[in-house]
Amino acid sequence: MSASRFVVGIDLGTTNSALAFYDSGLGDKATLNHLKIPQVVAPGVVEERALLPSFLYLPGPNEQPAGAMNLPWATDRDYCVGEFARVFGSQVPTRLVASAKSWLSHSGVDRKATILPWKATASPSPAARGDGGEGRRVSPVQAATYYLKHFVDAWNHRIAKDVVDHRLEHQDVILTVPASFDAVARELTVEAARVAGLEKVTLLEEPQAAFYSWIEASHDKWRDHVEVGDVVLVCDVGGGTSDFSLIAVSEEHGQLVLTRVAVGDHILLGGDNMDLALAHHAAAAFAAKGIKLDQGQMHALWHSCRLAKETIFAASQSPLGPGPSPPDGRGVSAPVTVLGRGSRVIGGTIKGELLKTDVEKVLVDGFFPHCQRDEKPRMQRSVGLQEIGLPYAADPAITKHLAHFLERNDEVLQERAGAKKGRKKSAQPTVVLFNGGVFKADPLRERMLDVLGKWVNPKGGVRELQGADLDRAVAAGAAYYGLVRRGKGIRIRGGAARSYYIGVETSLPAVPGSPPPIKALCVVPFGMEEGTETDVPGLEFGLVVGEPAEFRFLGSTIRRNDIVGTLVDDWQGPIDELAPMCTTLDAPGKQGVTVPVHLHSKVNEVGVLELWCISRDGKQKWKLEFSVRDRPETME
Repeated sequence: MSASRFVVGIDLGTTNSALAFYDSGLGDKATLNHLKIPQVVAPGVVEERALLPSFLYLPGPNEQPAGAMNLPWATDRDYCVGEFARVFGSQVPTRLVASAKSWLSHSGVDRKATILPWKATASPSPAARGDGGEGRRVSPVQAATYYLKHFVDAWNHRIAKDVVDHRLEHQDVILTVPASFDAVARELTVEAARVAGLEKVTLLEEPQAAFYSWIEASHDKWRDHVEVGDVVLVCDVGGGTSDFSLIAVSEEHGQLVLTRVAVGDHILLGGDNMDLALAHHAAAAFAAKGIKLDQGQMHALWHSCRLAKETIFAASQSPLGPGPSPPDGRGVSAPVTVLGRGSRVIGGTIKGELLKTDVEKVLVDGFFPHCQRDEKPRMQRSVGLQEIGLPYAADPAITKHLAHFLERNDEVLQERAGAKKGRKKSAQPTVVLFNGGVFKADPLRERMLDVLGKWVNPKGGVRELQGADLDRAVAAGAAYYGLVRRGKGIRIRGGAARSYYIGVETSLPAVPGSPPPIKALCVVPFGMEEGTETDVPGLEFGLVVGEPAEFRFLGSTIRRNDIVGTLVDDWQGPIDELAPMCTTLDAPGKQGVTVPVHLHSKVNEVGVLELWCISRDGKQKWKLEFSVRDRPETME
């Protein structure tokens, strides 16, 4: 298959999404471009923006005037994606789909069920929802499809025009996902892309994309900033999530080699939490004046505090900020407003103010506190009965989550530290690369550097890799990776972000009230490259065919040294059980029998595990895909 004209990278973010691309038709003169995305920013007003806010607004009947959400490529729109969805939807949370990406990764819900907006789903009655009846809902997969379809339509409107071959459907697209996404979430992301019309999709982990972006921005000088033995911490804190990865620098045949050696958990903690903390701070100030806000006003205040925070940080960092202020920034402030309730509020608006000093105190000390290298975050909430929703982090201290990540990966850090000659094994990352909009704020980035420096090198601190566009780095890095796949640029070795196992029932005599123990058989080792496959050595196993059976999949980001065929007896703890698969494997003329098989595993091009079960005579084989399909594909 011939290469497409364009190489496209899409960052499908929790709060903002972006698209970057190269025009390979320009040959060696091809440069990185960012798509300016047309979107509704006010009723009947369409403007181009650098980012597409990842929000979907589903208005009720007659809630918006006719044509208010039309786009150049679509009329009579009854929904909105982007800036207007984020701004207006914040006033009607039962109409607003937010954090769809987090729901896409949440194994505790049916991710193909129409459960969003969650506020509408969770409301006990039409009166509580405020819509007078059943509100419109979509699934997390459908929400992701809406965002991707907007990119498809925007691209085809601005870039393809009348050139069919230039349409986004025909381009090589690199779509990013968190490194912590499991196989189910990855497959669902691919499914959303295909529904949106994107067939030529390859997945890339976001931290790797961020590092690729830094390489692209550094050109050939990236080798001047890292050396053999370095371990780069990619610290990614966005609007809704915190993700950590480690990339090691080694040497082969005189050349520097980059390898992703560790990934963290998907932590639902980010800029949204910070904005909410500011809203609570502002609400306390209102309460001191005798003004108590209801739930709807608090939601609006949350949005207002986000704008105020961005204004304060922008003003204090820019020499062109509004008016002179003291060097310490104490004079920098921004207003916060919410609509009033009742006649007591003059002009129908409640007005307040956030000071830079208050913002820094709430955010820096609350989310980036100083802590010891061996501290761990609080993992459980204290209240016994909790509202069902996203599994948000119980502890807001991002520095503690980072300390826990490094502690869990101490072994790999020790190994890499020993690769640097004449250096003691410090078991710490030596370099940090920040990503995510949160780190646009200097005080937050500086505090994280301060904490890391005290862990790594109290005298000299930790080195920072600079020059990345924190809002669009992931999209840019994804596009660069598209060139890498064509043999241009520097490749980061990665592969599977965790080791994968399948549960094997132990053959033991039956014991009343005690099911046979399950062993974990490694079928995909950590780092197995996409597009590669291998036989699983060892004994044959019995495969149940012709009747319903459950297949239990497991994974671990900790056990990196297990090889294919490793059988683990006591696996609870370092190995986590993932979503099981229940299915009936067809076998002509056989019902409820056990067939001797050997196993063959493969990680396909989009990072999905395929496990082939092949009969002893080789005449029959069944494929189990670790996905959310109603049943796995089978082949006789």
